[in-house]
Amino acid sequence: MEKEPLLMLPGPVPMPERVRAAMMRQAINHRGAEFGAVYADCVRVLKTAFGTQNELFVISGSGTAAMEAAVGNFGRGKKIACLVNGKFGERLYKISQRYGTAIEIGSEWGTPLDLAGLEAALQDGAEVVTLVHNETSAAIKNPAEKVGKLARKYDALFVMDGITSIGGDVVQADAWGADIAVVGSQKCLAAPAGLSAISVSERAWSRIAENRPYYLDLAAYRKSAGSKIMETPYTPAVPLFLALREACLILEEEGLGPRIERHRRLSSSVRAAAEAWGLSLFPTIDSDHAYSNTVTAISIPDGVNDSDFRGTVKKMGIEIAGGQDHLKGRIFRIGSMGAIGAPETLATLAAVQYALVKQGFRLKGDGVMAAAGVLG
Repeated sequence: MEKEPLLMLPGPVPMPERVRAAMMRQAINHRGAEFGAVYADCVRVLKTAFGTQNELFVISGSGTAAMEAAVGNFGRGKKIACLVNGKFGERLYKISQRYGTAIEIGSEWGTPLDLAGLEAALQDGAEVVTLVHNETSAAIKNPAEKVGKLARKYDALFVMDGITSIGGDVVQADAWGADIAVVGSQKCLAAPAGLSAISVSERAWSRIAENRPYYLDLAAYRKSAGSKIMETPYTPAVPLFLALREACLILEEEGLGPRIERHRRLSSSVRAAAEAWGLSLFPTIDSDHAYSNTVTAISIPDGVNDSDFRGTVKKMGIEIAGGQDHLKGRIFRIGSMGAIGAPETLATLAAVQYALVKQGFRLKGDGVMAAAGVLG
């Protein structure tokens, strides 16, 4: 049997065989009706996952491309309030610095957002707000609905990064007032990396910048998608579109509700294992913030070497993530997204439990049994 690593990361993630097989066919004309139907299928299903009736486009570029499209089309020359409590909030801030006057409203990674600071920035004239809904660098879920209400109160555009929540958690872009929302293909959608999607409200269209990026010009995407046959303005990554369409059809077959519940149960089981072991979850939550539904961040205990610990897990054919930037060596992260279920999660937790014991950590209890109790 061919050995493949089990990716229990916050992306990329395991892909269904149907998705992988879709990329193996002969090339098709990306200006023809067949590609147009593929694109239309992707848009139809993604609109449901986004919780939107707004126009939606698929971009040949990773989630960061969609982030830059959002800011580059709607933030150029404007005052942009950027909420930051992790690496990807920080990335939106860095992108915003290139297009407008960016204001960082920062919190320690994995701690609650400074919503009072956001309101102060809005009172001071911020015209755009950026938020990462599900901050995977710290495994914290941020209050998108509350941020959307504040943005609307001050008539600011709301840019929401749903890259690691759309397709794996409840997202209601329209109800939450997200004028622009984005997703990446290699996260909860369980498709290959390299595509992203972005939805745009009518309110946002009325405020689009005149001097827009060339390749990421959303007005050009709008024009091409509105033609008789749905197209992209520039040559798309056709094999990735074929794979994404298959991933979207699988999502539709599973049902969005059951899919979200699957992600919830898997992440709940990982948290139960951590608690049984006697380990601390990394993020600090409150009534507005929650643990991520798609990835769990766990603090590394004293005496455990991150590299050796995760290296032991990797030798068993399973990859889990470490911390990023200043969190390297302080946390490890287990993803709960992609084409996985109880078997993959329990195997991962068994490998983690073994690696902890090998490092000399004294377990409080049996994390695998605790997780199985959640999944059973």
